[in-house]
Amino acid sequence: MVLEADIKNQLNQYLQLLENDIVLKVSAGSDKVSTDMLALTEELASMSPKITVEDATLNRTPSFSVNRTGEDTGVTFAGVPLGHEFTSLVLALLQVSGRAPKVDQNLIDQIKGISGEYHFETYVSLTCHNCPDVVQALNVMSVLNPNITHTMIDGAAFKEEAESKNVMAVPSVFLNGEFFNGGRISLEEILAKMGSGSDSSELSDKDPYDVLVVGGGPSGASAAIYAARKGIRTGIVAERFGGQILDTLSIENFISVKATEGPKLAASLEEHVKDYDIDIMNLQRAAGIKKKDLFEVELENGAVLKSKSVIVSTGARWRNVGVPGEQEFKNKGVAYCPHCDGPLFEGKDVAVIGGGNSGIEAAIDLAGIVKHVTVLEFMPELKADDVLQKRLYSLPNVTVLKNVQTKEITGIDKVNGISYVDRATGEEGHIELQGVFVQIGLVPNTEWLGDTVERERGEIVVDKRGATNVPGLFAAGDCTNSPYKQIIISMGSGATAALGAFDYLIRN
Repeated sequence: MVLEADIKNQLNQYLQLLENDIVLKVSAGSDKVSTDMLALTEELASMSPKITVEDATLNRTPSFSVNRTGEDTGVTFAGVPLGHEFTSLVLALLQVSGRAPKVDQNLIDQIKGISGEYHFETYVSLTCHNCPDVVQALNVMSVLNPNITHTMIDGAAFKEEAESKNVMAVPSVFLNGEFFNGGRISLEEILAKMGSGSDSSELSDKDPYDVLVVGGGPSGASAAIYAARKGIRTGIVAERFGGQILDTLSIENFISVKATEGPKLAASLEEHVKDYDIDIMNLQRAAGIKKKDLFEVELENGAVLKSKSVIVSTGARWRNVGVPGEQEFKNKGVAYCPHCDGPLFEGKDVAVIGGGNSGIEAAIDLAGIVKHVTVLEFMPELKADDVLQKRLYSLPNVTVLKNVQTKEITGIDKVNGISYVDRATGEEGHIELQGVFVQIGLVPNTEWLGDTVERERGEIVVDKRGATNVPGLFAAGDCTNSPYKQIIISMGSGATAALGAFDYLIRN
């Protein structure tokens, strides 16, 4: 039995929702992954009379495809889709059987309108929390359009293949054999990248807003909801709805919710925002702002949105080390998410740059997967909590280098080492390794504001009402000088900024 009893009970309920018969075509060998895959597919067939299994010859072994009777649907799993990918399998079963995917009708129309042959392949790790969204989006496209196919490939099961394509970060998407995208990407973003996204030319023609929120993370969603509840014309423009939390694995400090995952919380935020009369403009990046009679927010695509007040909630992003080799080898050995990319470095030597909580947590996680971890910390002492440091120092395959400055990440077509300088002695050192995980904190996404508003170290300076030094311009969340960067604090600051903006509108 592959599935645990509680998962099997849940799956039983989902399989009751199958609408039509489906056929699992299985290409298996004698290896362990094939054995596990056969056990999984046979267990699925034993749980529903609508599922049958038959032998087939597919492009990869071990793999299996999910099909309608008499028809190749184009949805294939190479490997055993358990872990985070189990949901992708369940959704594929339901959608191939005829159950409609929960996707906006305009996106369904765009997908069905795509012509030409598109064969997608996504390399994943089963511990990656970002991978399922990409897999599920491409599976939906395959189900809705006969010209599109998609194969999920477990990088651990097809290690040589992944390495031959220099896949060193997941998810990595290939289209018709060529690299298409690295990292998380939504269905809307995939369509936009294929040239089938929604037209943005009408954005400039929109009527002015009372409040325009720039940014769609927790603070932006909170601000938009609080503004809309006041009955004023509200818009929200976001590069990607959900922001940083889309890349957050486990959330255990969001009060009243004992545990959740970032993507789930992001989906809940978007669902809540859509309950109100809020004009949502996703996949749009702000490029500049001017204050005339109204605020004018210019987007990267050239459109200009107008509003009586603006709330900036553009959040923050992973801070780069800023050394030679970092950008050149990004996704080729340089990584930022140990949960997602760690399994790709199994049995290899890696470094973690950063001795704070996130860096030491990353080193501890990686130590259970890789051959050896070297931690490089700029300061004379680690900054992580004592409990984490004790755990780290108890591990036999970890080396800690303190008071060192990273000078260069070296490589040819992928990372092969890291160079550093001992800050006390000036001596240079070099470590041969295959991966570097950067964990040195966050930097606010505020460069686009220029000198429009007062900032300190890039963070927007706000008062207790969320107001900046520019009347009518407010800010909230991780892009501000709030001393603590937490989801719950961001949400509160978003509400504060919206109430401050409403107060400003009443008085002016």
